[in-house]
Amino acid sequence: MPEFIAEWLNQNDVFTATTMLHYWDGLVTTVQLVFLSLIIGLVLSIPLALMRTSRNPLINAPVWLYTYLFRGTPLLIQLYIIYYGVAQIEGIQDTFWWVIFKQPFYPALLAFVLNTTAYTTEIIRGAIVATPHGEIEAAKAYGMSWIMRVRRIILPSAARRALQAYSNEVIFMLHASAIASVVTIVDLTGAARDIYSRFYAPFDAFIAVALIYMALTFTIVFIFRHLEKRMLRHLKPAN
Repeated sequence: MPEFIAEWLNQNDVFTATTMLHYWDGLVTTVQLVFLSLIIGLVLSIPLALMRTSRNPLINAPVWLYTYLFRGTPLLIQLYIIYYGVAQIEGIQDTFWWVIFKQPFYPALLAFVLNTTAYTTEIIRGAIVATPHGEIEAAKAYGMSWIMRVRRIILPSAARRALQAYSNEVIFMLHASAIASVVTIVDLTGAARDIYSRFYAPFDAFIAVALIYMALTFTIVFIFRHLEKRMLRHLKPAN
């Protein structure tokens, strides 16, 4: 950090160079946690959504049960079960998995991935079901196989319809990531809690972190609006 910025920050009691660096570390952790969970969840949700649309109950039912459980229970409870429950598995502390799960970041990442995958699966499933039947029939008439229809017709068409709903899921995951601090992860909320406990300034600490969350939210909204304009530009009337 440049010296003149550090000197300017150190003129007040709460927002010093040290506390701003603590906020920065929390911001990096939050972005990593949310970004990884969304990317992994999106990759997993596409095949699960296709399975969810199957008429075969042996394929459809397990995915329905998974989405029902994770959409029907609070994310905080899921985080507690994974974070505290993994340690109770007999013999896990003697395996290489314990090297990973003894750190709070990875149980939190697993909980967030499972939760966002369940919601994203239903979002994509709804978009797939809403695909106009004429588009599918036209693809069949061209002799496209099922895989080709999915890759060229169904998924691109579903992506345009699911974009607005998925943007809400991204914002929800950003806000929900604040609960990661309850399992000792120093994210944005955890950093604000540390600064509050140090300076006994709850309004300063939490209002500052609220502004950071707002800035991240507006950035996400801007990105998705740009994507919507790009993906739905074919619907605009010709000039």
